[in-house]
Amino acid sequence: MKRKLKRKATPYPRMRTHELAEATQQYGGESVIDGFGPLNDAARARWERARRKPGRPRRGKGAKVISVSVERELLSRSDHLARDLGVTRAGLIERGLKAVLAAEGKL
Repeated sequence: MKRKLKRKATPYPRMRTHELAEATQQYGGESVIDGFGPLNDAARARWERARRKPGRPRRGKGAKVISVSVERELLSRSDHLARDLGVTRAGLIERGLKAVLAAEGKL
């Protein structure tokens, strides 16, 4: 059984007038909205994900951005440790705060 080879579409600048008219007739309509109907469940879920505001994923009750002063050498050493552990700087600080709170019985 022979397979039909798909022909590559001719680029618009190389088309003859009648070919170009045929290839672009779908764009000549009054409104594209007529081709759409109500969203199905999968399309609705995709639409909801797309219109959500971008940002970091929410963890717990959300995050609060703070400014903290840290001595440069301590910050450098903690960044190296975070890299070795495969966590972010914020993740390392979070782990440290949880450890201190647990040690004080406040967790």
